[in-house]
Order: sequence, then structure tokens, then C-alpha cells
Amino acid sequence: MNAGRYAGRTVAVTGAARGIGRGIATRFADEGAAVLMIDADPAVEDAATQLDATSPATVLGVQADVTDETAVTAAFALAERTWNRLDVLVNNAGVITISRLEDLTLADWQKVLAVNTTGTFLCARAAAAIMRRHGHGGRILNAASGQARQGFVYTPHYAASKFGVVGLTQSLAKELAPDRITVNAYCPGIVGSDMWDYNDREWGRLLGDYQPGELMAEWVAGIPLGRAGTHDDIAHLLLFLASPEAGYITGQTINVDGGMFMN
Repeated sequence: MNAGRYAGRTVAVTGAARGIGRGIATRFADEGAAVLMIDADPAVEDAATQLDATSPATVLGVQADVTDETAVTAAFALAERTWNRLDVLVNNAGVITISRLEDLTLADWQKVLAVNTTGTFLCARAAAAIMRRHGHGGRILNAASGQARQGFVYTPHYAASKFGVVGLTQSLAKELAPDRITVNAYCPGIVGSDMWDYNDREWGRLLGDYQPGELMAEWVAGIPLGRAGTHDDIAHLLLFLASPEAGYITGQTINVDGGMFMN
């Protein structure tokens, strides 16, 4: 089996049990990286076992809620104990709820901010500490969104959480630069996933009399490149940002959305 261009490197991916996160973990593992898959869903352990069986390096899965400081600390301690280094963190974990302002509960507001922004902070802090201790530099890659460019109706909490990720990314990029740790964010557009099935249903219900699939089809038709994104579209960008070729890129937020947003 080909060792791959990431042989000898270690990568942690949050929200990795399914969807985009699992796709990202798979691509890094296929390229030879040892991968720690983190998710609040216990299914992450089976996902890691399946990937480990076909990967050139070790893949581990750990159930951990990114909003739980103790669980995050333990998950990253496992990576350091197993590999004695951490080269890349992909902060992919994220949640969304959709509702009119008068129906938006404080609990939903707090949950979305906790996972999307606080969880990104907790994981970045834990990863950066390992990267600093071992002196190899590193890459921290944070999931933002098209809603980090422009807030959308019925999701003020989600937009706030993703604008927060951009600010966090810029601040950490400045602080960690002397340690050769770059920090960048990425903004996926419409990508097939359970989250987008939910988005289609709930936005469709609130925006008009849409049948399942109709709203997403309408939005996809407006994408300049004419299609929704794939897990590989996201992974291609992250594989580049984690590579030596991207060593002079930090503090940036990069769209990967087929041209939905051009800023």
C-alpha cells in the first residue's frame, strides 16, 4: 500500500462520525496520516474501525463532545500519548437549528454557539498546546460557512457562531505564528449531508410551500459552477492547507462553494 504524502503526520478531525467530517478523515487517512476521529456520536468508534482496516496508518475513534472541556482534554491527550505529536486539527464539528426569531429558544442559541464557536476554541487550545510542546509547527483548520460571509434568515445564532469562528481564526493565527502554527478557516457551501437535508426541510417550510428537495434544487441552480459540493471538494482544500505548500497562508477564510459567495 502506498504510504501517501501525509505518512508520518497525525490529524485530528472533529464531527467525524459521518458526513463531511468522515469524508475529511478518510481522505487524510488515504494519504497516509494517522487520524483521530472525534465525535459526540458513539458511531465514531465503528467509523474509525472501518477506516483503520483499509488505511496505511492507525485510525482511532473517540466519543467526545467538543463543548465538554474535560472530554476534549482527554481526546487530545490520547492523540499525544499514542503518537507523541499532532500536526493538523480540523475543527469540523457543527450544528444548526432553524426557526423564526420569536421561536428561537435560548437553549438553541446556546447550543449552536457552544458547538460551533466554543467547541472550536476548546479543540484549538488543546491542539495548539500539543503542537507547541513538540515543536513541529502545525495546522489548525476551522469550519466556518457561507453564513460567516452573510447571515441568512431564521438562523441568527448560526451566523453569529460562524462569524465568531472567523474572528477566532484571525486572532489565533496572529498568536500562534511564532510557533509555526498556521490557522485558517474554510467556508463550505451546499454539500450533501444530514444537515442539508434538515436545512432543506426547515427552510423550505418557513420560506414557502416547498416540497422536499425543491428548495435545495433551486439554490443549487443558482450556484455559478452548477452543482452542489462534495466531501472531496472540501477535503481537497484542507489537504492543501495542511501541506507544506500552504506554509505561508494563515489567518485566511477561504470559500469552497462553487461561487455562491465571492468575497
